[in-house]
Amino acid sequence: MTKSDLGGAHVIQNGPTCAYGSKSPHSPVLFSSPFRSEAAGRRSLLVRSLKSPRTFAIEEIQAFSATIASFKFLRDFCNMKEDGIDISSGSSVTPEEKLPVLPPITAKSGPVCLSSKVQATPEIEKKYVHHVYDAIAPHFSSTRFAKWPKVQGFLNSLPTGSLILDAGCGNGKYLGLNPNCYFVGCDISSALISICADKGHEVLVADAVNLPYRTGYGDASISIAVLHHLSTESRRKKAVEELIRVVKTGGLVLITVWAREQEDKSLVNKWTPLTQKYLEEWIGPGSPRIRSPSSISLESIPEMEENSSEEQSKEGSATRNGDDPLDESRSEEGIRKNQQEYFVPWHLPYHRAEISGASADAVASGFARKDDKKGAVVYDRYYHVFSEGELERLVSGMDGAVIVDKFYDKSNWCVILEKTS
Repeated sequence: MTKSDLGGAHVIQNGPTCAYGSKSPHSPVLFSSPFRSEAAGRRSLLVRSLKSPRTFAIEEIQAFSATIASFKFLRDFCNMKEDGIDISSGSSVTPEEKLPVLPPITAKSGPVCLSSKVQATPEIEKKYVHHVYDAIAPHFSSTRFAKWPKVQGFLNSLPTGSLILDAGCGNGKYLGLNPNCYFVGCDISSALISICADKGHEVLVADAVNLPYRTGYGDASISIAVLHHLSTESRRKKAVEELIRVVKTGGLVLITVWAREQEDKSLVNKWTPLTQKYLEEWIGPGSPRIRSPSSISLESIPEMEENSSEEQSKEGSATRNGDDPLDESRSEEGIRKNQQEYFVPWHLPYHRAEISGASADAVASGFARKDDKKGAVVYDRYYHVFSEGELERLVSGMDGAVIVDKFYDKSNWCVILEKTS
């Protein structure tokens, strides 16, 4: 191991053990030394006097470059130590390599579904949830101002200073409801988030199945009329897991969803049931199979009247391989009784739709349709309406949380969970 002196600093050419436990032969490691022996100083002057000015200048530049590289290496090494990175490995590292410093990762407790298929948004949600709410955001917001008493009571019951995370906050009507608490909202619709931001709320665009908060971040979380827009059971379950994950132990989670058992029975007749073919393609216990746009046209799904519904129901039950046509779940009556997947129309008045050409383009492309009788452009929103007991079954099998309350309110099934671990 040789040493050379550079202006009061010792440079070890084949330096000491590097960040990963091996020696780096590629470039020197600088160690500052303010105390230089007199003999070393005389030796350095003698060596310099024997070299030409050009050679000496080149060596000085090389030495300075090595010094800068060494400082960068030591800085990265210190950063690694400070961030708790394991430096006991035996791999070789050079100063030129960029050493990423990653923050600590807190593992989630209990089994968590991290499948990319679950987190990937199905096309039905992109088109009939995300795109629709972006299109109708201003009109939708103007109709959403009344607070549900049960939700209001829950928020007002939380301790002063609580941080409340609203997943699927919409136009933000619950943000800031309790002036003694702090609120952060998120929604998949950037248009709705812009409306919230204009009101001065703390909001961001985010997906309900992948919330951008660290584990145990909030004191409570709420999901008001959101889960019924998720098209598979696995995605609905993942959204609940996220609501639980982001609150502290002892924190509360309030979830409300549309009920199949509507108080106004006539309202359901205004909804469009999804056809059986569409159901089989998109809805199931796992992630749906996503076909290319050329193989299935979403626009071709009709807004079914009673007669067409009966015909398609009969066709669906008769063409299944080996199914008993007398099976109630497959019969015309059984299908109607057990129907949970719907397109729910939103009527955007012409005088609002004419604000921009977006609605005209939507009609031209088949994404929306005109209803001259009502003077509106009609958009379809996807809903999975929950049957009695379904929400309770969805959340009851999850680790780390227990149901502390459940109720039916304003045609919604509701549960309150407490995080236990």
